[in-house]
Amino acid sequence: MTGRIAVVTGASSGIGRASARRLAAEGFEVICAARRTDRIEELAAQIGGRAVTCDVTSAKDVAALAAAAGDRVEVLVANAGGALGTDPVATANLDDWRRMYDTNVIGATATIQALLPALISAHGVVITIGSTAGLAGYEGGGGYCGVKAAVHSMMQSLRLELFDQPVRICEIDPGMVKSDEFALVRFGGDAEAAEKVYAGVANPLTQDDIADAVAWIATRAEYVNVDQLVIRPRAQAANHKVFRG
Repeated sequence: MTGRIAVVTGASSGIGRASARRLAAEGFEVICAARRTDRIEELAAQIGGRAVTCDVTSAKDVAALAAAAGDRVEVLVANAGGALGTDPVATANLDDWRRMYDTNVIGATATIQALLPALISAHGVVITIGSTAGLAGYEGGGGYCGVKAAVHSMMQSLRLELFDQPVRICEIDPGMVKSDEFALVRFGGDAEAAEKVYAGVANPLTQDDIADAVAWIATRAEYVNVDQLVIRPRAQAANHKVFRG
């Protein structure tokens, strides 16, 4: 390994894939981590990075990712996660909730734990991809809002606990992002339902917009900590208030 190392989880699609591309353009050697081996191998070949098959809910996979990354990691983008379903709390599918907690919360925390020594060694930065869903609840979002609120709280605690260590703890909370898979996964593959999320919104955010923010944070001086960056499209004043022309 040579140069600066960046690790991106959930790199097989969406914000993760866009972030891997953007960090590679900034000169990082990017370790692309995700469950779908074929996708990350293709991505790694395109950007001169490396692919590591990793399910963040597997302790064995996370340990293997840390071993592959080595003793110095300048950037960790803890992006793996996602939303499942829009059921109200009263009828929520609790298996979906467990899966969301395992990936979004436990998976992110496990990845940070495994890579933290290498990040401290490199005076690096942890960047989690949260959501405005974690900052305010909305109907049908109890499960997803809950897991992203947990990630937000975890990052606040981590920043306080590591205040005397040479590592930055940063969080990006996007609002409405029209990525290639997020809504499609949330609605169980129902493309029509997924498209309705963005109906009438002229310019929702794109995954590349968030990747730009990732790269900006990653390339700040090591004394600059972006605690929390909330990014919404102009049309979205709040989670529940969206202008649809």
